[in-house]
Amino acid sequence: MIPFSHTWPYDIILGDMYVQYCPFCNSENVLLPMKPKELQIVRDGKKKLLVFPCCSASPTVVDNDGDYLLFDRAVR
Repeated sequence: MIPFSHTWPYDIILGDMYVQYCPFCNSENVLLPMKPKELQIVRDGKKKLLVFPCCSASPTVVDNDGDYLLFDRAVR
């Protein structure tokens, strides 16, 4: 079972990925340095280091679905 504490919701708007707020510093509307086409690569098993531009926190994305990113550590 996937731990809910390791997931974070994301949105895709006009080809860019956003989170409503950063789980580490609570900045709002954070543009992620990840493109939607990279989601399939992560689903196929390749991990992606994601550095949040607002606070430089750097969790690793290990999986995703249409609504959530799954990280290697708890973000909630």
